[in-house]
Amino acid sequence: MNGHLHSAHLRLGVNIDHVATIRNARGGLHPCPLRAAELAAAAGADGITIHLREDRRHITDDDLIRLSGAISLPINLEMAATDEMLAIALAYRPHAACIVPERRAERTTEGGLDAAGQHNTLQPIVARLQDAGIRVSLFVAPDARQLEAAARLGVPVVELHTGPYAHALAQDDVAAELARLIRAADIGAALGLEMHAGHGLTYDNVAPVAAMEQLAELNIGHFLIGEAVFVGLEAAVRRMRAAMDEARS
Repeated sequence: MNGHLHSAHLRLGVNIDHVATIRNARGGLHPCPLRAAELAAAAGADGITIHLREDRRHITDDDLIRLSGAISLPINLEMAATDEMLAIALAYRPHAACIVPERRAERTTEGGLDAAGQHNTLQPIVARLQDAGIRVSLFVAPDARQLEAAARLGVPVVELHTGPYAHALAQDDVAAELARLIRAADIGAALGLEMHAGHGLTYDNVAPVAAMEQLAELNIGHFLIGEAVFVGLEAAVRRMRAAMDEARS
């Protein structure tokens, strides 16, 4: 086994959106996403991911402002490809911006971005973000056509949508979705893209994904915030960090 590849640290980005969802259920200030970011950092997170949605259903502009000023970890801002979100990203200059598809009716991000079909829309947005020194990634399905489109757009990073793998129930479907992810990670790495993955990952399904040595980062949110209700956020993040490290070794 080529141990040097396996020992490479797999980064964990903790998405704190749903701390804001709980706060917004009542309005007010509690629970505080900034406190969640600090606890995640203490528990071994390598970055904080937030999705500023057009309808502001969880993270708000004020959250972004406060997080930008207060935390030392890199912020990964998930954003739709709109002029409004571009202006916000350029104003606050997060470490990274992950362009995700967004439809108002969905409860969460349901599919990958159509990087191939939306090339002309995405190109100027990608260029403006990159000119500002923001590391751009695209959230796409594990599909060769989308990865090739991402490479053509010149983005350094692609995040593979692990939702279909995470939500598959039959063993055959799980195996097929995992094979798709492995193939996509290989294709993306061969194209020179840094490969990330996320969506729907839990303690139970993270190991086969974390074991893919082409991946540099996993973004995990909803499950960790849900688990934190029972065990606390630090314990939840530490256990995920340990599961990822174990899969890598």
